[in-house]
Amino acid sequence: METIWFCLWILLWAVYFALDGFDLGMGTLMPFLARNATERRIIVNAQGPYWDGNEVWLLTAGGATFAAFPAAYGTMFSALYAPLLLLLFCLIFRGCAFEFRGKASCPGWAAAWDACLFAGSFLPALLLGVAFANLFMGIPVDGDGIYHGNLLMLLNPYGLAGGVLFVLMFCYHGAVMLDIKTEGVLQSRARSAAYAVWPLLAGMLAVFLIATAQFTGTFGRVAAHPVLYAALTLAAIGLAGSRLALGRSALGSWTGSAVFIMGLTFFGAGGMYPNLIISSIDPAFSLTVHNAASSPLTLKIMLAVALCAVPCVLGYQAWVYRLFSGKVTEKSIEKGHSY
Repeated sequence: METIWFCLWILLWAVYFALDGFDLGMGTLMPFLARNATERRIIVNAQGPYWDGNEVWLLTAGGATFAAFPAAYGTMFSALYAPLLLLLFCLIFRGCAFEFRGKASCPGWAAAWDACLFAGSFLPALLLGVAFANLFMGIPVDGDGIYHGNLLMLLNPYGLAGGVLFVLMFCYHGAVMLDIKTEGVLQSRARSAAYAVWPLLAGMLAVFLIATAQFTGTFGRVAAHPVLYAALTLAAIGLAGSRLALGRSALGSWTGSAVFIMGLTFFGAGGMYPNLIISSIDPAFSLTVHNAASSPLTLKIMLAVALCAVPCVLGYQAWVYRLFSGKVTEKSIEKGHSY
C-alpha cells in the first residue's frame, strides 16, 4: 500500500507539472513575447480559464503528502520552509494578478500586476526545480527530522541546474500552448520561442542527467528498478516528438511536451524509491515510504477516496479544456468576462 501511494504521489506531481507548467511558462514568456497591452491581455486570457483548476493538483499533491506520508511532510516543510513559503507568496500574488490587473484603467496599475504575474510564474518554476533537485541529491536532516542548513545551501550548483531545467521546460511547454491558443503575429512569436527554447532544454536535460549521475544515487537506485528507464525513454520520445510536431501540429507538440514532463517526473522522483527524504548526513536518517507512511487503514481509506475523487476532477478539467478550446483573439477578449 505504501508503494501504491508513492506511485500516486508521483502521478499527482507529474500531472501538476504538465498542466500548471504551461501557465507558468506563459507567464514567464509574456514580457518577451507581448509587444503591447492587447497582446499581454491575450496571453493572460489564454491562461485565464485554466490556471486555478491546474493549481488544484498542487494542493492535491501537498494534501496527499500530508495524509499518506505525514513524517515526510513535516520534515519537508521544515527543511524547505523558506523556499516553500516564497513559492506560496509567489502563487498568491500570481492569483491576485489575474483578478486585479483589469480592475483599473491606469497603465501603471496593469504594469505592476503584470510584473507580479511574471515573478509569480518564473520564481515558482525555479523554486520547484531547486527543491526537487535537492530532494534527489539529499538534504542535511538528522534522525529527528531537523534540518541542519539554510536557504543558501539549497542554491548549490545541482539545485540551480534543476531550477534552470524547470524554467526551460515550462517555458517550452507554455510557448507550445500559446501556439495553440493564439493566431497571427503573436502565434508566430510563440512558435519561434518554442524553436529557440527546445535546443536549450535538450542541452540542459543532458547536463542535468550527467549531474544527477555525479551528485546523486538516482541511477544506482534505478538499476534496482529498471522499469524506471522506461519513464526516461518515454520522456526522451516525448521531447523529440514534440520538436518534430512543432509547426505541423500544435496539439501534437503540446502532447509530446506533456509526455516529456510526466516521464521525467516519474524517472526523477521514482529514482528516490524507497526514499522520500534522503538524508545527506546519514542514510539511516532518511525517511522512506515505510517509516514515514500513515497506518495501512488510513492509506486504504485514502485510496478509496482518491479513486472516486480524482476521476471527477479529471472529468471536470476535460470539460473546461473542451469548453475553452478556441483561440484567444483581440475580438474574443472584448466579449463577456475577460482579464
